[in-house]
Amino acid sequence: MIERWSRDQVLSLAPDASSRKAAQGVAAPGRWPVRGLTGEVLFGECEGSGATPYQACVDLGEPAYRCSCPSRKFPCKHALGLLLLWSSDGVPHADGLPAWAGEWLAQREARAVRSAARPEAAPSPPPRNGESLRHGRVAAGLAELERWLADQIRQGLAAAAPHDWEGLAKRLIDAQAPGAAGMVTRLARVRDEDEWPGRLLEEHALLHLLAVAYRRRAELPPELAETVLMRVGFPVTREEVLARPVVRDRWDVLGRRDEEQDRLTARRVWLRGRSTGRAALILSFAPSGQPLDASLVTGTAIDADLAFYPGAAPLRALVAHRHPPALREAVAEHAPQPSAPSGTLAGHASPSLSGAGSPRTGVRADAPEAPLTGGSGAETGSSAGDAHGASSEAGGVVPGMSADDAMGEVAAALAADPWTESWPLVLTGVVPGEATLAGFPLLASWRGVWRLLAVSGGRPVTVAAEWTPRGLRPLTTWDEDGTVVIL
Repeated sequence: MIERWSRDQVLSLAPDASSRKAAQGVAAPGRWPVRGLTGEVLFGECEGSGATPYQACVDLGEPAYRCSCPSRKFPCKHALGLLLLWSSDGVPHADGLPAWAGEWLAQREARAVRSAARPEAAPSPPPRNGESLRHGRVAAGLAELERWLADQIRQGLAAAAPHDWEGLAKRLIDAQAPGAAGMVTRLARVRDEDEWPGRLLEEHALLHLLAVAYRRRAELPPELAETVLMRVGFPVTREEVLARPVVRDRWDVLGRRDEEQDRLTARRVWLRGRSTGRAALILSFAPSGQPLDASLVTGTAIDADLAFYPGAAPLRALVAHRHPPALREAVAEHAPQPSAPSGTLAGHASPSLSGAGSPRTGVRADAPEAPLTGGSGAETGSSAGDAHGASSEAGGVVPGMSADDAMGEVAAALAADPWTESWPLVLTGVVPGEATLAGFPLLASWRGVWRLLAVSGGRPVTVAAEWTPRGLRPLTTWDEDGTVVIL
């Protein structure tokens, strides 16, 4: 049985602030005359302004969402409101699923099976005739970068102007070195920070190190050479990553962070393996205003196989497969299956969807049957493409490490990959201060310090945080009852 999520965990799934506010408005028991929980599946009917209630269903295992409302947001306010009711113990257990929820689960299972049955793409053959044409362009672009850096140091850092950085970044893009171009673009932001001379010199040093490492990559260990290529901007395809050996563990979801990058929104989700102790980053992108993957819920744990991108300090990974518990299979076995009654065509609406037939299960089994609304139903879930979904079990307080061990882990990551920009840590038994945490400085731009201090109350707590070169960004902590608090 999945442990109830906290209010913070539910609201963190909302795609935007307006969805969070709207969800709280529909999270009243009176709006949900029919609601229930069967195994890992949460379902309910929300009364709106129309005659027909909206039918919402949440598969808590992945999680995945479905609602008959026309909203294009995932999850919509109805799914979030149902989750808020469940988090406050407002949804009772039910003996079975209504037919429309069972059909949704059956359809998802069928899609997952079809996806798993697709043949894998054959790996692309290695390039022939030595170095590719792209390597020649990149080498020329990075040679110019080395000359430019030498001129900057000779003339003085204060002499650089924003248009110099912009022009160099464009030329690196033309040279097919987008990773190096992104590092150059970042110089303008560094120049506007406090104490910029030291930070700017650090960035120049990392750029120079990358250019020299690329030029001498044949002398590097294979893992470090892979790291250099990826930092420069050579892509690694999803198929290549999934073809690598996987690491199975019970992965705790430590927290997540969204940031705008040009016209894209990037979501970083941090994981930590219970048995292996490995850190992992799941990175996803979506156009601005479009929903991001919400299948990894902060404070839960998943039993999954992760495939890591290559490199000297592997961190970014893909969820290759999620292992379902026996409970998921038992619920699917007893879920009502769609059937076409006499007089209907296969593939058309079953009795539960057309307003006639058997009564629904839930709080009000004697409620009149309501048809699915004409609005477009919506659903979302994990994009892993597994034959089965994962169980997002409650993770509890995540095992942590001492401050000394955390500093040692960061040092090892930087020694292996000097361009590391972030790393997840779980610090245990720490008393937070206003500007520091376990000897690490807090990121100056982080605004959650008072919430963290309030949860701690001067007591030692466990804190999951993202290390960056400029300081820690705390993500999650746990109160004295073990409840997840998202910072």
